[in-house]
This record gives sequence, structure tokens and C-alpha cells, in this order.
Amino acid sequence: MKHCIEIESLCKRYRIGRRPNDLTLRERILELAKNPFSEKHSHDEAIWALREVSFQATEGEVIGIIGRNGAGKSTLLKILSKITYPTSGSVKVKGRIASLLEVGTGFHHELTGRENIYLNGSILGMRRSEVDKHFDAIVDFSGVEQFIDTPIKRFSSGMRLRLGFAVAAHLDPDVLIVDEVLAVGDAGFQKKCIQAMEGLHRSGRTVLFVSHNLSAVENLCSRAIWLDNGKARKDGQAKEVILDYMASFAGSPTGEFTLMDGQDRLGNGEIRYTGVKYFAPDRTSCPFIRSGDSLVIRFYYHAKKTIHCPSFGFRLFTNMGTLITETGNVIHGYDVPCVCVGDGYIEVEIESLNLLPANYYLSLWITELGGTLVYDGDVRTFLEVEPANIYASGRTPTSQQGITFFPQRWTAP
Repeated sequence: MKHCIEIESLCKRYRIGRRPNDLTLRERILELAKNPFSEKHSHDEAIWALREVSFQATEGEVIGIIGRNGAGKSTLLKILSKITYPTSGSVKVKGRIASLLEVGTGFHHELTGRENIYLNGSILGMRRSEVDKHFDAIVDFSGVEQFIDTPIKRFSSGMRLRLGFAVAAHLDPDVLIVDEVLAVGDAGFQKKCIQAMEGLHRSGRTVLFVSHNLSAVENLCSRAIWLDNGKARKDGQAKEVILDYMASFAGSPTGEFTLMDGQDRLGNGEIRYTGVKYFAPDRTSCPFIRSGDSLVIRFYYHAKKTIHCPSFGFRLFTNMGTLITETGNVIHGYDVPCVCVGDGYIEVEIESLNLLPANYYLSLWITELGGTLVYDGDVRTFLEVEPANIYASGRTPTSQQGITFFPQRWTAP
């Protein structure tokens, strides 16, 4: 098979901080008075979004790009789409590229939906006759027939997304680049997107697909690349890469997890999670957790200053990245007036853990009053649920029966 994408030692560096050009005249004078001998760019800092990334893609491959927030996924796609350019390294892409990186990318908001379809086609180097050939299919796929002659600026974000994906998928690209298209839109549209990408794969087109929905990546992609802090940590069969990626969140199998050394945190560090421990209702430690068990989860933290009205919470995910629920103390009407300096903990009691046997993980967060300031986020810990006789039938359901269960009684006349 021919290589349609060749990337060798790709690096991308960004400068952060305030540069002199960003300052007003008054701010420049004050800055000069405070630091008369400082260098011109003394406030600049450099971060590497990508470091020495190398891989090749062949025609017809569907490749999933996975990783945590800030891992470099979107930067990689922007370089491939020629929205930005690398600091060093080489990128070779053969054929026509179509990309959908953000809602409405490539659209002119003053033009109608019809006009934007032709505009996108011309940007891709297509003749008007080629766009005419696919026009009806694009409009039908997008579901915006009623508004096709309305300016794009009056479209909702969902309508722009549908039209954008329809254009990108139907104008015969050799390489389709998609970033988190499944994160927006309803279930019906998501199904259409997956079918469209599968169709491109069958016709020998190459698809690069970024998503936090690991289940979709596993089902759609034969191969996955895991980016971690700008580096390609693993490249291989999709399921194996996803399992290794999820294992990077794993903690201790004893029911106690230390979070002191967590690297992937957000916020200013004024309060941090330090550990998680699972207990039975009598506060004895849980050596294992079974489906249907009552469970107490204790979240340990350390505060460097007094925090008023904090909100503690977590998101519960399957090991394939599907969100099951998000919850916290505030939504349940339990307010914490303040957290004092030092160590402490907060607990949540779950009367019945209605999860079928599988591995799950929790993504923890803490916010201030109003939820505007995140003190700690993207801190993760595992929850392993073992089989149990939850229906008192002597038969134990498995993860093949789904994610969750609920009490029920079957009868017949």
C-alpha cells in the first residue's frame, strides 16, 4: 500500500506569556521603568506541543488519535491541515485534504449555506461541476435543506457542524481529518458520521479521527496513536493502544489510590486531591467492590489556603471513555461552607452500585463558588467492579449485558 501521509520528527513550539507587542504604551513605559535592563522577550516562555512525532499512514487506513487534553492532538491535525506550520521536522501529505477541526471551520458567515458549499469546494480545488455532482447528497446528509439559502451566521452550532461534516465527507477528499465531531450533535447525526467515515475507508480514503469517545475509536479505527505530552507514546492496533492508554490512569487494586504524584492536573494548586479510598458502609476497607454493593468513596485533599464554598465532584466513565454520570456535593444540596488550610476529606455514600462487572474510572474535580475556577481537574482513579449474584438467581451478568442494571421483577399470566 502507498503511503499518503509521512511525518518525520515533527516538532511544534509555541511561545506563551505577554510580548511587548501585546502591551499598551503606558504598560511598556512602566515595564521599562521597572526593568530597564531586561531583555526584550524576557516574559516569553516556550512550550512544546509536539516533540519528535513520526508515523506513516497508508491509503484506506482509519487512524484514531487519542490522548489527554493538551497532549498535542489538535496541533497535529492543524499542521496536517496547513492551518499552522511545524517548528521542525517534515510533513508530506499526498492528495486532497478535507478537515473539520471546529464547528464552522472554513465557512464565511455572511454567505448562505449553498454558497459556502461551493466556497469549500473551490478551496479544495474542485470544479463547479464536481460540486454540482455532490450538492444534493451534501444537503440531504446535513439535514438543513430548509435553510440552505440562509446565511450561515443564522445557523445553530449543530447545523453548522452537520453542514461542515457533509461538505468535508462528500467532496471526494483523499484524506479526511476530523476532530471531535462526535462530541457535538445528536445520536442520529453521530451514526451518519460514522457511516460516512466507514464509506471513505471502503473506498480507499484515509481518515484521521480524534475523539475522547474511545468506544467509537475502537469500533471505527483499525489503528490508534496515543499522544502524551506532545510525544507519540504508542502506535499500534486500536484496542491494544486504548487499553494501554486507559491503564495509564490505573491506581492500586487494593481500594486505596495515592494521587500525590499526579502529573495531569489543572488549576493553581491551592487545593489538591491527595488520595481516594473505597469503604463499606461501616467504614471498613473494601478489598474488592461488587455489583450492587453499598459503597463509600472517600476523597482526601490538601488545601494551601482557606477555600470558601468549594464543590467536590467526579465524572464516572466506562473504560472506553463513555460518560455514565457526573455528580458532586452541590447538586445534591450538601454545601461545604469552607475548607481550612491543611488535610481533610469528603465522602459520598452510594446505596447501591448499579454497575455491571467491568473496569471504570473517575475523573475528579474541585471548583469554587459558581464553578468558575477549577482548582484541581483531570485527576483520575480506577474503580474495578466484580461480578455478584445481583438478581438472586444464581446467575451473574457480565459486561456483555451492558453497563448498568436496575431492580426488576418478571411475571407472566
